[in-house]
Amino acid sequence: MHYSRLCALLIDCNTPDIDQAASFWAGALGRAIDPDHPGTRGNYRMLVTPADEPIVQIQRVEHESRVHIDIETDDIPAEVARLEELGASVVKRLERWVVMQAPTGQRYCVVRVQRPGFPKNANLWT
Repeated sequence: MHYSRLCALLIDCNTPDIDQAASFWAGALGRAIDPDHPGTRGNYRMLVTPADEPIVQIQRVEHESRVHIDIETDDIPAEVARLEELGASVVKRLERWVVMQAPTGQRYCVVRVQRPGFPKNANLWT
């Protein structure tokens, strides 16, 4: 038995200037950059997000620019197995998350719990 829910919207930017990209998306979405958030470091910039909404993170990447989601869970192996049963495949297992691909081609990540209030609004899987 485990829980999972939508965690974050990540805007992957193939750019040399992550701050410029974050400034654009902050303006486009009407949210400030959160320089004090622990997730704002290196290739990542966090936008200010209300606690009851998914996180919005801008990240510098080597692959093409795209948008992906993160699914947060209290049991990464169980959630990965559940998604594989639905037809997803594992692309890469990393230390703290798993990159997966939907049967329709979209990539997304399964991550540990990130947002406050978990498991509020999460699905319980048995």
